[in-house]
Amino acid sequence: MSIIDTIAVLISLAAVFSYINYRFLRIPQTIGLLVIALLMSLGIVVLGKLGVPLIDKAKALLNGVDFNEALMQGMLSALLFAGALHVRLEELVKQKWVVAVLASVGVIASTFMVGYASYYIFALLGLHIPLIYCLLFGSLISPTDPIAVLGILKTVGAPKSLETKIAGESLFNDGVAVVVFLVLLSVAGVGGEHGTGQGEVNALSIAMLFAQEAIGGAVFGYVIGYIAFRMLASIDNYQVEVLLTLGLVLGGYALASEVHVSGPIAIVVAGLLIGNKGRKYAMSDKTREHLDNFWELIDEVLNAMLFVLIGLEVLVLDLNSQYLLAGMIMIPVVLLIRFISVGVPVSLMKLRQSFTPKIVRILTWGGLRGGISIALVLTLPHGENREALLVITYVIVVFSILVQGMTVGKLIKN
Repeated sequence: MSIIDTIAVLISLAAVFSYINYRFLRIPQTIGLLVIALLMSLGIVVLGKLGVPLIDKAKALLNGVDFNEALMQGMLSALLFAGALHVRLEELVKQKWVVAVLASVGVIASTFMVGYASYYIFALLGLHIPLIYCLLFGSLISPTDPIAVLGILKTVGAPKSLETKIAGESLFNDGVAVVVFLVLLSVAGVGGEHGTGQGEVNALSIAMLFAQEAIGGAVFGYVIGYIAFRMLASIDNYQVEVLLTLGLVLGGYALASEVHVSGPIAIVVAGLLIGNKGRKYAMSDKTREHLDNFWELIDEVLNAMLFVLIGLEVLVLDLNSQYLLAGMIMIPVVLLIRFISVGVPVSLMKLRQSFTPKIVRILTWGGLRGGISIALVLTLPHGENREALLVITYVIVVFSILVQGMTVGKLIKN
């Protein structure tokens, strides 16, 4: 199946599923699409047992989609920019220390806590997964997914300060988590697209790689964002201005990969610059309206395709009962570690500033995992370790989106 045919099938499914959800289910779009896609996958499996050979065609479709490539090198840049575009910089500055600590120290602490906890739990279950793979699992499951989080936040009516904390953390911590993941790949020398293939690293080289990716990404994002801002300010034509932002996102993300800095962090910084300074000083009201409509549509279409893909991905998983049990056991473990990695820094910061009531519980339960976790685990080298971690990650992601996503609104409102 050609790439055009694959995209056509995914968009068609996303359109039909969106209609079904809006017409009948009336639940948040991301959750509804995942539910319908999972039910469709279950139906395909049942029909396969009855002799209807749909499962082979479905697997052929999914095997034609490189999930990691589609998300990390395709959808992610646009989704991050669309999310950052509407985060108010003045609100983010007020919450800068909370966001910075949770997106950096919180992610790194969670990575090691999840890594070591999973290493011992997997061993008790008879899964002998090396420690470095468990640490990689910790790095990919620790960040909250901005795509899932922002999709839910749209529907729950959270207070502005709380929304900024959650959105700000989720936009930045996935970039930090990707950097931590790449650093661990380098330490492991396990290959993969970004792996070094060797384990000859030391503390200095790790620190330099982290600084290059994270700090370099932020600086690079500001530079390309400022260039785009100056170009936007010099003209008044909404078609050209919208096209400039699209070029900024796709070209900037690709260029960030070429110069070996964090693309996600770069695009978030560029999005914040364009969404605030650019919106205020470089755009007419007409341009702002068209820009918002364009990126809102891009956000909705890509979100729909992504969550349909996540739901269908179950068809190509090795649903080993041992892997499924490990995934279910890791759900409360990951939530507990999220509670600790959020609760400790927030408790310390409460000495100097006030927080929304139930902030730790909300940040814990509202810390949804999503497509980024699945995309990262798919970068691991093929083998038994990858298959086990893929299923475990999938179980946690599906629980996170379906159960946490459906109930976090009630937690925020109560």
